[in-house]
Amino acid sequence: MSQSAIAGASIHAILVHGMGRTPVSMLLLAKRLRSAGITPHLFAYSAAFERWQPCVDRLQRFITTCSNGERFIVVGHSLGCVLTRAVLPQLAQAPQMCFFLAPPTRASSYAIKLSRWRLFKLITGEMGQLLANQKFMESLPMPQVPLRIYAGIKGPRGRWMPFGDEPNDGILSVSEVQLGSFPLQLLPTIHTVIMNSRQVANEIVAAVRK
Repeated sequence: MSQSAIAGASIHAILVHGMGRTPVSMLLLAKRLRSAGITPHLFAYSAAFERWQPCVDRLQRFITTCSNGERFIVVGHSLGCVLTRAVLPQLAQAPQMCFFLAPPTRASSYAIKLSRWRLFKLITGEMGQLLANQKFMESLPMPQVPLRIYAGIKGPRGRWMPFGDEPNDGILSVSEVQLGSFPLQLLPTIHTVIMNSRQVANEIVAAVRK
């Protein structure tokens, strides 16, 4: 991939990290996109210290400012995908495409279990609690733009494992990542590093070139 890969096109990529992470977790993906001529923009937030709606509103302003009326895509990881789903209807200009990496699409079994722990509440704040709320997850708008979803399958499996024999990424099972009829790509990776998959970067670049 080279700087001339997206010849004649100005396109931005809004990268939204997951819960408990920082924009640093998206730096390798950002580097790969930049090398292909896509301008990355890293959105930063703190699940522990920000409330849900102000964060969504801030993401809306961030996207509007960074895209500056030009073509853009959004790449979210985990909770970043949930934030993206919430913000899409608020955007005056829709993204060309969205890419969701390990997105929770319903109240995850892990979030439900951990939501009872005081430490989890302190660390993840309101947003962590919302991930355990099925009514909230069901209320999120379905994306009205082209969307690709990626799920890891290298989480531990077995009779005594949290997900049994179901394919999972260590945090979410594949069934907890599926969203309607949107295409789902399985990757040999785990939840915390799925954004570092070279296949993800290559497919984002290929999709933008079309």
